[in-house]
Amino acid sequence: MRPRTVWQALARPDYLLSSWPWRAAGYVLAGVVLGVVVLAGLVGLVAAGGLLAVVLVGLPLLGLAAFAGLPVAAVERWRLGWLQEGPDGDGGTEAARLPAPAHVDPPAPGLRSRLGTRLREAATWRELGHTLLTGFLLWPVEALVVTVALVCPAALVATPLLLATVGEGRELKVLKTVTVTGQAQACGLAALGLLALGAGLYGVGVAAGARAGLTRLLVLPRAGEAEARVRELARSRVRLVEAFEAERRRIERDLHDGAQQRLVALTMALGLARLDAPPDGPLAAQLARAHAQADAALAELRELIHGIHPQVLADHGLAAAVADAADRSPVPVDTEVDLPGRLPAAVEAAAYFVVREALANVARHSGARRARVRGTHRHGRLVLEVEDDGRGGADPAAGSGLTGLGDRVSVLDGRLGVTSPPGGPTLVRVEIPCATQPTADGPCA
Repeated sequence: MRPRTVWQALARPDYLLSSWPWRAAGYVLAGVVLGVVVLAGLVGLVAAGGLLAVVLVGLPLLGLAAFAGLPVAAVERWRLGWLQEGPDGDGGTEAARLPAPAHVDPPAPGLRSRLGTRLREAATWRELGHTLLTGFLLWPVEALVVTVALVCPAALVATPLLLATVGEGRELKVLKTVTVTGQAQACGLAALGLLALGAGLYGVGVAAGARAGLTRLLVLPRAGEAEARVRELARSRVRLVEAFEAERRRIERDLHDGAQQRLVALTMALGLARLDAPPDGPLAAQLARAHAQADAALAELRELIHGIHPQVLADHGLAAAVADAADRSPVPVDTEVDLPGRLPAAVEAAAYFVVREALANVARHSGARRARVRGTHRHGRLVLEVEDDGRGGADPAAGSGLTGLGDRVSVLDGRLGVTSPPGGPTLVRVEIPCATQPTADGPCA
């Protein structure tokens, strides 16, 4: 197996023959450059803020210093990919393998909400501490490691070349400590430099691993923060689904109360005009065609409204909506939906559209003579099953609408499964955890 980290690579006998030593050297050298830039930026920011504080302009600059760790931590997370091997064997620098930040999304849009959220997070202050360490302590240590482990051995390796050029073949002082007067002595130092360079590359790997470990400790989310971030992501997904359903209901109401009512009025006006027109004249024929087209447009609009969000689902709940979908199916459908009350709107909508898509697939593809829908709520979960006596062999990955509905159900922590052996029967089962809600008759169990 390929090593996934620099520590695993250091334990392998082929470490010096791999790309890991040079990736570690690049990581340490980049840390030196980053530290110098951070030091200059911090000193400049604090100096400018202090000088301008007397005219109050510098106070925002001093406050901005509290957020200096955010961009530095983002760079450090990107650099961590240099020491992480990807699953396909290449370096881990792609965005898909970048470590996740330790921050959560602000509860509301806007700069004030974002800054307030960041100031309250412990991760912001850890990243600021990491930035101060990088600018004032870590980069000199990394510079010393590069000098001792790489620069000095490289100077020893280059001794024969330096003696022949700079020393004119007579005398050379290597590293300002050792005087070389001949090529034999120079070659001996070069051999010693090769050994020192190999040991130095191991030392650079250790330094890079230790530096990366400290960075992970300070700029990556900890266990509790990662769990909080997962919970926040789950809540945000649910909020998106609820907002999507609310928008569907708004569009349905606008079409129902607006465009549909205008079409009804137009149909009635055309009907009245037909009564006033001469029965055998050309005007009566044109009004009849216009009346028929208005009726057809009204029927299509009603089907469109029903497909967006059926009114029966909003008014009477999932059981009534499933019965309505069964009545509309060209294949006879038996329904056995026994629910103790209303469910959350997002759950009812997701379950209904799964049933409707499953019944549509039964009518289009299965060749079934009959289907059945069963539904119940037990142990805190809604369970719905759609079964038909068709030919089977259904594959959700082949392009049926159930794939997208499965993603929609998973947002609600639910599961959608399809069992369809060749020859049938086909069973679509959906489970969604949810609690029933109070109704007009009283609270549900």
